[in-house]
Amino acid sequence: MFSIDRAARADLEGILALANWAADNTTANFATSPESLDDWTASYDGTHQRYPWLVARESDRIVGFAKASPHRARGAYAWTAEVSVYVHPESHRRGVGRALYARLIPTLRDQGYVTLLAGITTSNPVSQRLHEVAGFVRCGTLRRAGWKFGQWHDVGWWELQLRDGAPKPLRCVADVWLDASSP
Repeated sequence: MFSIDRAARADLEGILALANWAADNTTANFATSPESLDDWTASYDGTHQRYPWLVARESDRIVGFAKASPHRARGAYAWTAEVSVYVHPESHRRGVGRALYARLIPTLRDQGYVTLLAGITTSNPVSQRLHEVAGFVRCGTLRRAGWKFGQWHDVGWWELQLRDGAPKPLRCVADVWLDASSP
């Protein structure tokens, strides 16, 4: 069985290994060469207090991660976050992605986020189904958004509306996180 925890800086090497595997082997990640630990550390350091980073852990091994990040820098976008989830290929179809989103989405809602966005290549029906199960709906498509593996790939945009009305002040992850570790 696996547990879901907030990611720590020490988890970044395992997280990056999953992201780089996806970049090398799939169109789920549009990186075309391995990304560096320094870049991921800078991203984590700059975002993890306001945007959750989660890991799915089985024993001491990271079998998946999910994270949120800013959608755009301008102020009006403050209540919108982009989300992503990656699962180790050996752990597919075990509920890891669903468990990660079952913790990530309520955390973002409790923080005060209003809209979540996910960009998914149209050739990735498994990710599309995961997002549908989590309540996302497709809201658009960017045609020929990325060139990888010798061909163009479209990216579908998926959204999840968390609340209506005027936004509330955003809270830090630590202010809303509960330490329940079961999926």
